[in-house]
Amino acid sequence: MPRVALYPGSFDPVTNGHLDVVRHAVDLCDRLVVAIGVHPGKAPLFSVEERLSMLREVFEPVASHAKCEFDCVTFDDLTVTAAKRADVWSDRQMQAGWEYLLRSGARLGLHVREVRDLLEGGFHQVQSALGAAEGPRPVAAGGAGGQQLGAFGGQDPQHEMR
Repeated sequence: MPRVALYPGSFDPVTNGHLDVVRHAVDLCDRLVVAIGVHPGKAPLFSVEERLSMLREVFEPVASHAKCEFDCVTFDDLTVTAAKRADVWSDRQMQAGWEYLLRSGARLGLHVREVRDLLEGGFHQVQSALGAAEGPRPVAAGGAGGQQLGAFGGQDPQHEMR
């Protein structure tokens, strides 16, 4: 079974830090999907088309050299939904992820609707709800080197990773 990775972010602009993550990621997976998050309430420095072009120009040669399939997509909804559309996660993995989030929310005394509202509100709202000064530190790919919303590297979401 091929190893597929999703690297979400705004990539506005593409940085050397993004390139470093991609250099490492292509050695760990067979297919890398870079997903540009588009937020209608933010005014980006570069248009979506410019960012797609930059990502392909910078990341595609790195992936090609590592014999890693490369793709670029955009999304304006939840990262997990973008992952599903890009065939990064199977239905079974999606179900396991949602169950983890719901169990984590239940441990914090949250109801299903509150968990959904937190996910829709973004990571900063999740940090707030968890009551962590710095919040949990996500791991793997995404944003500033961490996964998006609710992915805490298999740890309890109240566990602060350093």
